Amino acid sequence: MTLISWNVNGLRAVMKKGFGDFIATHQPDILCLQEIKASEADIPKLEIPYSCQYYHSAEKKGYSGTAIFSQNPADGVSLEWPDRTVHPQEGRVQVADFGRFYLVNVYVPNSQNELRRLDYRTGVFDPQFRELLVSLNKTKPVVVCGDFNVAHEEIDIARPKANRRNAGFTDEEREEFTKHLEGGFIDTFRHRNPDLAEQYTWWSFRAGARGRNIGWRIDYFLISRDLEPHLADAFILSDVMGSDHCPLGIRLSWR
Repeated sequence: MTLISWNVNGLRAVMKKGFGDFIATHQPDILCLQEIKASEADIPKLEIPYSCQYYHSAEKKGYSGTAIFSQNPADGVSLEWPDRTVHPQEGRVQVADFGRFYLVNVYVPNSQNELRRLDYRTGVFDPQFRELLVSLNKTKPVVVCGDFNVAHEEIDIARPKANRRNAGFTDEEREEFTKHLEGGFIDTFRHRNPDLAEQYTWWSFRAGARGRNIGWRIDYFLISRDLEPHLADAFILSDVMGSDHCPLGIRLSWR
């Protein structure tokens, strides 16, 4: 089973940039997207070759949002965040039950310029999201994927010293990600490639950063430790264009 995650930075935009060819080439069994920036009214107009499509759109038009595409139906999909008075409706979390495992698709809030959302991100969103993962993991194994908006270690960012207190590389954000792993999860790519440097999933549009590979690894697949024997591969598709992020994926084997 191949699962791929991609922050497409606009679903309608990426469909004009080879999205169909990407699907035809890689043929993921399950494809998770973040930052779809599409409303429910837009979605039926899009031709996407998956029989099962699950969307979580933000209330704000053209902002955030997540989607899960699958060739086989999920046993159930949950879109609600526990407390709407604390978490704005930004379409950031989906939980799908695929029988052997729960699949959680997430678009973690960016802490933004001057770290305006850092307190919400690390004091509210991250801890409550982790509670969700730990709770699900008590029932069955969990696969978590998406844009976590944090480079966990210095190996995950091209210029760690220059970004020391920038959004996505603060001590607080990195500590929260460490706590996710301590809660019973494995960073699949780093697990299989512990010392492999210069492997990134996001590059700024500015100053030719992608061409020079000045990037950040901020997109992840995490899995429950119980799934580690089934992890056949973890990969980054850095040559796939169409967004400021690139896709990444895992392969799970049940043999």
